[in-house]
Amino acid sequence: MTDWTGALHRARNHAPFLMRALDRLPDLEALLREGRIDDALNAAARAGQGEDDIGVALRRERLALSTAIAIGDLAGALSLGEVVGALSAFADRALDGAITAGIRRRVPDAEPKGFSAIALGKHGACELNYSSDIDPILLYDPETLPRRDRDEPGEAAQRVARAVVELLSTVNGEGYVFRVDLRLRPASEVSPLAIPFEGAITHYESSALAWERAAFIRARAASGDMAAGQAFLDTIRPFVWRRSLDFGAIAEIGRLTTRIRDHYAGGQAVGPGYDLKRGRGGIREVEFFAQTHQLIHGGRNPALRLRGTRASLDALAEAGIIEGEDARVLGDSYDRLRTLEHRLQMVADQQTHSLPTDRDALDNVARLDGQRDGAVLVAELAAISDAVGSRFDRLIATYASTGTVPVEVTPLALELQDMGFADAEALAERVEGWENGQYRALRSAEARAAFASLRGRLLRALAEGPDPDRALLRWEALLAGLPSAINVFRLLEARPGLLAVVMRVLAHAPVLADELARRADLLDTLIDRSAFDLPGSVEEIARALAACEDDDDYQRVLDSVRRKVGELRFALGVQLVEGQHDPLAIAAALSRVAEAAIVVLGEAAVAEFVRLHGEVPDSRLAILGLGRLGGASLTHASDLDLVFLFSGDHMRESDGGRPLGGTLYYNRLAQRVIAALSVPTAAGALYEVDTRLRPSGAQGPIAVSLDSFARYQREEAWTWEHMALCRARPLFGSEEDRAALSAIIDSMLHAPRDRDKLRTDVLDMRAEMARHKPPKGPLDVKLARGGLVDLEFIVHFLQLRDGVALTPVLGDAVSALAEAGLLPPGARAAHDLLARLLVVVRLVAPDGTFPPPASRGIVAQACGLADWDGLLQAIAEARRTIAGAWAMTFNQTLEIDA
Repeated sequence: MTDWTGALHRARNHAPFLMRALDRLPDLEALLREGRIDDALNAAARAGQGEDDIGVALRRERLALSTAIAIGDLAGALSLGEVVGALSAFADRALDGAITAGIRRRVPDAEPKGFSAIALGKHGACELNYSSDIDPILLYDPETLPRRDRDEPGEAAQRVARAVVELLSTVNGEGYVFRVDLRLRPASEVSPLAIPFEGAITHYESSALAWERAAFIRARAASGDMAAGQAFLDTIRPFVWRRSLDFGAIAEIGRLTTRIRDHYAGGQAVGPGYDLKRGRGGIREVEFFAQTHQLIHGGRNPALRLRGTRASLDALAEAGIIEGEDARVLGDSYDRLRTLEHRLQMVADQQTHSLPTDRDALDNVARLDGQRDGAVLVAELAAISDAVGSRFDRLIATYASTGTVPVEVTPLALELQDMGFADAEALAERVEGWENGQYRALRSAEARAAFASLRGRLLRALAEGPDPDRALLRWEALLAGLPSAINVFRLLEARPGLLAVVMRVLAHAPVLADELARRADLLDTLIDRSAFDLPGSVEEIARALAACEDDDDYQRVLDSVRRKVGELRFALGVQLVEGQHDPLAIAAALSRVAEAAIVVLGEAAVAEFVRLHGEVPDSRLAILGLGRLGGASLTHASDLDLVFLFSGDHMRESDGGRPLGGTLYYNRLAQRVIAALSVPTAAGALYEVDTRLRPSGAQGPIAVSLDSFARYQREEAWTWEHMALCRARPLFGSEEDRAALSAIIDSMLHAPRDRDKLRTDVLDMRAEMARHKPPKGPLDVKLARGGLVDLEFIVHFLQLRDGVALTPVLGDAVSALAEAGLLPPGARAAHDLLARLLVVVRLVAPDGTFPPPASRGIVAQACGLADWDGLLQAIAEARRTIAGAWAMTFNQTLEIDA
């Protein structure tokens, strides 16, 4: 018996979403009040007619259709099958329209050939719920997909896929159509949004997982090129429906069933907060009960290859595989659970499956369903949960590899809630996704078993960290980048302290987290306690870098050095995060590592070059370091400012089998060294190399002779080039050549100068830099006025003007100038604070903005301050000190922001 008046009354009083929709659609409400459900559904289907924008049209149709279906459902005029069927049919139409629109954005009037949407899950089964996501797999044929002549098929397909997601999912003033989830596509962690048919077929025939077989039980060609979609499903049918099932596959089915219980259902009492979908005796257990039997028996019995859950249960009973009473109880329970799920979603049009925890809200849902209060609803669900749960228990006992029923396991969502996670239910969904094949590293049973033993401690470590959300995102990035994770999981399980370190790295240091995602083997460097010691001298580091089993293989030497330097830089970054050493000591160590890499790779490049071209007689390569490298104060983001030089006569020719003139020889050799330092190999890249400080800048040759360098510095160099020499330091070459180079630099730094011109040049250069290179953020203490660049300009001006404090180490030069009375007493402390801060923020907040609140304590403590507010005050004071030094040096006020 239908009750239209009561349905409308309950909708307006207990479902704010439906109330607003009825207010917007008075004509539709009038049809529903008269009980004209067919006319209402037809009117809803026409709600977007006349609208040129398909996105607007679909959103209007969706709102009208949702309203009509909801009222028909509440009134008892539409069965559950009619409700989910109408919702699923609309999803097919919407997806089809979005595909067509996506193709026609580039190729107007084209037919949607060669692009298909395969519907999975409830959409595939024509059982969509009231506020459901859709989970399609988007496939294309490179030969038939319409595209412009200049478009590559793959990129054309991705444009269509992006258009589909945007058109359906974007929320605007008209609402949305469907949330689109593409994570069920093959290898979703690395694959594009749309996949070629052949690529998908290869995946399902060779490397797909058991859960993907279960997903394809309900798959159907839903939209786009239906014939191509159906041909694809026909091709992979043997993957889904196997005539024989090996014991390994049966064990995997057992693990799939128990995972549901392990994550959500064990011991969960029905009551406020109960999850109708994932809770014990919930929707998913009914669906999985049917699908498990279908997977096992459907290969031999085509009559079981059905998509709908209720129909599948009936077919299993008809085949004598399950008891008829089980099919009836599970089917009736499923229908009722789905109906109540719809009630939850009608309230606010949200994709939710859990009863409200608030009593009034629970009563509201019950009354929307026509019941007296929440207590009646909970009592009904308790009976359903027992009926379904006991039958699922028997399924687990039959197929689980352990043969036991884990009914006492705490649901993951509740575990996460107890750990302090804010949105425990959403996080539980994400964690489940880690293990369902989303990540390549977790696809093998061995990897999942290793992770299972680690998961609890991992989640607790995340929860106890200062920024769980950021750490979680980076953990997922790490998982996505791992080809295999078994060793990583076992290492972290064996070393609980290491797990805590990794969580802090993930929470605080995006630069290190990205490195770890690219190279999980970096964790091995942290096993030994010596990883937290600073590296030794340049000579000691160079010996360690040069130790390569295949030292006669140039490429292997490059890879070996890259790997070892990456490990050293990572370890130094971890030491910074852990507060093991002063950031200034870390900066010096990073510089020693870079210098050692230049020595080892320079020697390897020279040896390889000599093998091909011989040597230029009485001539050698020399390398000069400038900037932060010359000043022995690198950060993790620093590039290497290098000048390449050579001794001897540039007119002479090399003596090898392929001789080169001196200048060409050393320019090619310099390029070889630059490539060794910067070009990525299988082991990654090392450094960015900047050679713009060479004579004549970017217009000059990369390498020049020592004589040319000396002549250029005497006769042509600009003031800023002499300022750069204040932090110059020979890094590579013979002792004789290094001494000659140092003598050239020393003579230039002591050369007499026009003081007024020097002052004018320095001020003009700083003003020009301020115009073109403003600070990137509030923590960019390098470029901000009153920051490190201003201090460098002051120091270099005084060094050149007076020929004093001529050390390339900026901090030491500041001390010497302060002792000479040329800088205020607090200048060294100001330098050290800002230099420490720069080293830390390059790792923690590389964009120069304030780091997240949870990371600010690390920054403050690394800089020697107790808290963040104290650090900000100290920064302000340091900048005022430098501004005072500027005024003292140039007799000019330096304006700094507050």
